[in-house]
Amino acid sequence: MKLIIAIIQPYKLEEVKEELYKSDINLITVSEVLGHGRQKGVTEVYRSARETGNLLRKIRLEIAVNDNFVEKTIKAISKGSKTGETGDGKIFVLDLNECVRIRTDERGPEAIG
Repeated sequence: MKLIIAIIQPYKLEEVKEELYKSDINLITVSEVLGHGRQKGVTEVYRSARETGNLLRKIRLEIAVNDNFVEKTIKAISKGSKTGETGDGKIFVLDLNECVRIRTDERGPEAIG
């Protein structure tokens, strides 16, 4: 079992969801977050003064999958979010030690679905 965390551009969310659904991946958690990578934020001119906002709006996806869905999930996220420009995002894959479905008390891969 793995927990896949992806940080993507907000305007790519619908495309990523479409790619995930095509790959039969339906269980996702979506959060709005702030952060920056190499681009280090954005610089704007406001009333003749330069202002740097160092945190950009991003979307964080969290997807728990069984091992046989890891590559499909990575490919779907990458395909839906890639523009080829700096700031496309990152995908992290973490080991998931336990999963419990609250309704039935199922554990492990069966609890993920």
